Amino acid sequence: MGILSWIIVGLIAGWLAGMVMKGSGQGVLGDIILGIVGALVGGFLAGTFLGVDDPLSGFNLPILVIAFLGAVIVVAIVRALTGRQPV
Repeated sequence: MGILSWIIVGLIAGWLAGMVMKGSGQGVLGDIILGIVGALVGGFLAGTFLGVDDPLSGFNLPILVIAFLGAVIVVAIVRALTGRQPV
């Protein structure tokens, strides 16, 4: 259930990241996909660098924050690489 919960959280985090970051983004579907990737990256980084025992533990507020931050980082990296500018 761990990976599935991160995918669901990633859907939410990607949507939130797309809404928070200025500009048109990658579109709703693109931001959601980047959110899923960002959630997985955020979970990996939280487990590796922050010492979170089980970052894939389900759905709660700290997990959503980690996923959101991971999604924002991934969206920012993709926008920097593709040259999209905030509006």
